[in-house]
Amino acid sequence: MATGTNQRPTRTQVRAARRARRNRRRRFLRYGIFTAVASVSFIFIISLFAGGINFGGSGGFFESAPDGPGERFPEVSRIHVASGQDHAEYNSVPATSGPHFGQPLAPTRWGVHETELEPEVYLHNFEHGGVAVFYNCPEGCDTLMTQLTQLVNTGVNRGAKMLLAPHAGIEGRIALAAWTFLDVFDEYDEDRIRDFFDNHISSVNAPEPNAR
Repeated sequence: MATGTNQRPTRTQVRAARRARRNRRRRFLRYGIFTAVASVSFIFIISLFAGGINFGGSGGFFESAPDGPGERFPEVSRIHVASGQDHAEYNSVPATSGPHFGQPLAPTRWGVHETELEPEVYLHNFEHGGVAVFYNCPEGCDTLMTQLTQLVNTGVNRGAKMLLAPHAGIEGRIALAAWTFLDVFDEYDEDRIRDFFDNHISSVNAPEPNAR
């Protein structure tokens, strides 16, 4: 008797095939979810270290330390001193390096300050890769203050290490300062300020660029 070669699958075989298809779909779904979660987590981590630090530059990821923008000053020192302790003089105004307070006196909070900061305070922020905008307006400068405040608040809200404070000693109306770098000018220039920030926030020129 001849044996058929096109026999229909049994019910058991059909059920087994369905189970196999369901298992394959479940495995594919689990793999897709895992891949999506991993991708989102990776993007989030990268954004913390890149997008949140500055306005879009590469601060903190330089292959070599940036030489500008701004005038570069020799590093005075990076030692911590106590309040009232005598120490070496600073070589720029505002100071860009030198002795400064340790915790809990410094660093100060990031953002806008309405009163002048001591160099011993803000230098600890510079040591951590932060940047400051100082202004000197003896006769008042409401428009400039609004512009600088909006710019700094935008950066800080994105996680950038930025300060804004008055400083009576600077020669121009605006001074941008970071660890060993200084740029002083008179008229508001957003591109100039952003360029300074993007190059010097978390720059490897700072002793502790990844600290907060």
